[in-house]
Amino acid sequence: MLFLGLILAALAGAVAATILAVRGLTAVLRRQPGRLRAAALLVGAGTVAVYAWGLLHLGYAVMRAEDGGTGASPIEPCREVGPQVASMVDGYGVSLFPLHFECHLTGGGSYVTSSVPGYVTPATVALGLIAVICAALAIRTAEKTRPPVA
Repeated sequence: MLFLGLILAALAGAVAATILAVRGLTAVLRRQPGRLRAAALLVGAGTVAVYAWGLLHLGYAVMRAEDGGTGASPIEPCREVGPQVASMVDGYGVSLFPLHFECHLTGGGSYVTSSVPGYVTPATVALGLIAVICAALAIRTAEKTRPPVA
């Protein structure tokens, strides 16, 4: 069920990123005033797209972890550290921020796998901050240029 939720969230993110990108590009191509607004929309589209990309990777790791049958133990994404450590894995966990797949060990420890690319969280944070700053500046600029109401 977790796999389905992650894939649906990634699909929703892809749709949202597309809508934001189209709105931002439309504003740029029509040469409408408010370049900061267009920049905020385009950078926001990038933010959502990078996060959706990370969700796809996370969903694939969950799919491999929940796959039963021959060779299902230890959990496939947890095998990257070697057979000694992987044999002590008794479960896994998923974190949505930062995006990562975590393998839980029988002794109480855990470790993060490389299932989600390392650039996803820093890129999401950086692009998100830039989008918020552009949006705040766009709102402030729009308030200053708005004519007074009589």
